[in-house]
Amino acid sequence: MKLHQLLRALGVIALISPFSPSLLAFPQEPAFPGVPTKVVVSVEPRHGKEVPTVRAEDVVVTQGKQHDKVLAWQPVEAPEVGVQVFVLIDDSLSSTETGTKLNDIREFINAQPATVLVGVGYMRNGTAMITQNPTNDHARAAKALRLTIGDGGGSASPYFALQDLLKRWPQTNSAREVVMITDGIDRFWDGVGLDDPYLNSAIEEAQRGGVVVSALYARGGGHFGHSPFRINWGQNFLSELADATGGEAYYLGNDAPPSFRPYFTDLTERISHQFLLTFEAQPGKKSGFERIKLSTEVPNAELVTQRQVYVPTGS
Repeated sequence: MKLHQLLRALGVIALISPFSPSLLAFPQEPAFPGVPTKVVVSVEPRHGKEVPTVRAEDVVVTQGKQHDKVLAWQPVEAPEVGVQVFVLIDDSLSSTETGTKLNDIREFINAQPATVLVGVGYMRNGTAMITQNPTNDHARAAKALRLTIGDGGGSASPYFALQDLLKRWPQTNSAREVVMITDGIDRFWDGVGLDDPYLNSAIEEAQRGGVVVSALYARGGGHFGHSPFRINWGQNFLSELADATGGEAYYLGNDAPPSFRPYFTDLTERISHQFLLTFEAQPGKKSGFERIKLSTEVPNAELVTQRQVYVPTGS
């Protein structure tokens, strides 16, 4: 029996043309087990403010033309998971800029549940100067905050400092996130456009470790701090960083926001609707990054995560 006759007999000829290449394009289940891989996923409503309920069986992970097997879907605030959040502040920001917003940061830290461990660090000379490692003693973490120094010594690439933090941050079974407070301007790079190699390296380091990076824009000092061209690129860099890692970037045009409180309120809400997804990623011919896509049929639900994951071959 010919293919189109068989399809007609099965009653599906009206749904798909027998000559359509899409017959072979449907995602397939992998033929062999993959590499267990973890990413943090934020569940967001496409419309309105009510966040839909998404369960493990509702999550579809697509890699190329196949579906990867979902192994676990756990709320990050669950006691058996937990989340570590580093607040990383650019030390080159003026004390005037950050001083009026320190209470906003303290409120964010103190508002977290006990399953959210909070650390504090400052970006200075391309390194992350940690003043408090992640702790569930939120009052202690809040006390680690201080005014920024605001001089040129802190003005190396903020993406150097992010990479430094990520490389020194011990791996853990908990979810991990960074909240960067900076103008995003890379004073170390002389090029233009989004293809900043230091930004790209920071993105890959975060994706390799499954770390979500969100960013709060704060106006920097010096000439670059009031240059619309540089401000625009700094905000573009922060947006690219957040988008590539499954985070959120917050800014208010060329003006410094009068308060961080609305942004931190949104971040707290995001964390409360985040999940640690474990799935079997399929490796390529050699170790490297593999692009993934998450989807669900749950009405009004959108799954936000990093664009790609690092998958070793094991050889």
